[in-house]
Amino acid sequence: MKGGRASAPVAQEGWAPLPRGRFTGIDWSAPGALDHSDPYLAWAEATNFSGFRAANGMPADPQWLPVLIELRAGHGVADLVAAANPKWLQVPWVYLGLGSGLRFCTARVRRGFFNALREGGALHGMVARYDLGLPVGHQARPFERHAADGNPPPAATAKVSGHVTVVIDNGLALAHSDFLSGAGHQTRVAAFWRQDETVGPHGRAAATLQPEPLDPARAGPVPAELGYGHELDRSAIQTAINAHTRNGRVDENALYAHWQMWEINHAANHGTHVASLVAGPTVYTHTIGTEDSPPNWQNATDPASRSTLLVAQLDWASVADSSGGALTVSVMDALAWALARCAPDACVTVNLSWGALAGSHNGSSTLEAGMAELIAASGLDCRLVIPAGNAYQARTHANVLLKAKDAATLHWRVMPDDHTQSFLELWFEDHEDAERSLSHLQIELTPPGDSAPLPAMAIERSGVWPTAAAPQAAILFPARSALGHPGSCALLALAPTARWFRNTVITRAGVWTLKLINASSRAVAMDAYIERDDVALGAADTGAKPSRLEDPFYDTSGGLGGFIDHPDNPSLVRRSGTFNDIATGAGTVSVGGIRYFASTMDPMARYSPRTPDPDASRPERKNVQKVPDRFAVSDDHATLWGVRAAGTRSAAQVRLVGTSMAAPQVARQLVNRKK
Repeated sequence: MKGGRASAPVAQEGWAPLPRGRFTGIDWSAPGALDHSDPYLAWAEATNFSGFRAANGMPADPQWLPVLIELRAGHGVADLVAAANPKWLQVPWVYLGLGSGLRFCTARVRRGFFNALREGGALHGMVARYDLGLPVGHQARPFERHAADGNPPPAATAKVSGHVTVVIDNGLALAHSDFLSGAGHQTRVAAFWRQDETVGPHGRAAATLQPEPLDPARAGPVPAELGYGHELDRSAIQTAINAHTRNGRVDENALYAHWQMWEINHAANHGTHVASLVAGPTVYTHTIGTEDSPPNWQNATDPASRSTLLVAQLDWASVADSSGGALTVSVMDALAWALARCAPDACVTVNLSWGALAGSHNGSSTLEAGMAELIAASGLDCRLVIPAGNAYQARTHANVLLKAKDAATLHWRVMPDDHTQSFLELWFEDHEDAERSLSHLQIELTPPGDSAPLPAMAIERSGVWPTAAAPQAAILFPARSALGHPGSCALLALAPTARWFRNTVITRAGVWTLKLINASSRAVAMDAYIERDDVALGAADTGAKPSRLEDPFYDTSGGLGGFIDHPDNPSLVRRSGTFNDIATGAGTVSVGGIRYFASTMDPMARYSPRTPDPDASRPERKNVQKVPDRFAVSDDHATLWGVRAAGTRSAAQVRLVGTSMAAPQVARQLVNRKK
């Protein structure tokens, strides 16, 4: 958003300049174009949004873009709405009712928004930064209702009091007996909002090029405060349950077919399992380390087992994009929806068992800062619980202190047959003064099979390789990144290595070599994070193949002590520092996983961040979080991973693995806190 300042050209020999965005109109190669702008949007435009697919599997062709916006101090959401034109910016009504000083909101925008950010524009000096959401399907269309649409504000919704459990997830079996009470099968769900608008499955597995819209008579109306999706209130849920009860039993198959909940035909679903752990009528009891007392399920009498549920089901297209890039808008809207339905005296606990891997890891991302302010602005007694992540052994993180006039080399292995794009974020910070300029940093990139690197890319420069017409790779290296602060972040983006569609540009599989050069006289701390790239539970196969960092000193032996970093090991690839990228925000309770039968040598789940931090003495960027705030059982035993909880039918139990299963146990403890 800065413009007009003199600078060296951002592209250089061996690199092609970033093209002008066809949607935004931004010349991404211009000096300062990436300042405070989402670099993932610049890459998306450079690749013509080829990394995104609509519900029918076809390439994205957005008419509007969903974004998460942070405003500068002194400006609120009402100021944004008043200054903008609804022809190019539309904000959901919900953000006008959650505190007058709220500086974060989601919106759908067109080119006029980006024009208004320029010097002399209506929003110049008002918007601090923005993040791109998922530019496909209904998220790439204008809202049905929005603030400044000329209509009166939506009527106030019924608000819930007492102990309120909010579950933001996917695959939620509303009629499961864990969420009913009494002989009359009374639902405990006060409201259910599903963000998707068509019957699945989606993406490459879509059954038709014209996905079937959800029927509002069955899935519920569009919530006016959000402008998309479908909402069922308690009355509608109960009416449907009553209509599908036969001989005292709920016909769950028929009920889910009535609600068009295609995903509940799977035996296991993430959201159902999580919700049963946090608010089910039985509680998982255990005494850590006591092998003579096995884990047990006991009938619960705690407030959590009687709490009112607010359930937000994330858009399945967002879930399928496991890179996490699409989550910002979906999660922020889900949290806003839930908080808007809570009475001032409610005691609220939010469980969000989702996330990704890249990011600043210091609470400065737009979504983390936005969620923290949203909760504060609501004035509610609210706790947010998020798992710490499952990638401890996945080799997605590296750390090094680049001393003066020093360099370091990373080896990034990208897999063959990967049908999705790959991303690596490099976070740099002056070791002594986090706000100091990093003007002497450079990155050399050597593609697989090449003997010589491309010309070094300096900070404040960006480019694509080999051509702007068919970019296989890019480095986007602003002085200040919209992804977080302080310091700076360089985004490395790669095209897929395989394709289903003839017009998809692909790149080389193999090892991409990065040389990080510090030409200054000061030490710089660096963290590298590979973004998550796998297939989420319940989602159709996207063809994702996770990449990894390689180092000859990294211990892959699997021997005793071989699953933990050791300070004397010179490997730059470090398990410590691998963490869920949305779990480090202010006020967030992050949860790691441990084994129930905990050996005295190593009680930690292999995949979870651990305590104490083996790398506590390693030079770090300031305020980076590496150790979870709390821990709970996520594995019963070293040879029996996972925790049993509800399947998608009332008679079923399934075992799922991960810190996503630990988080709801801690959330349950917080639900039970005194009001």
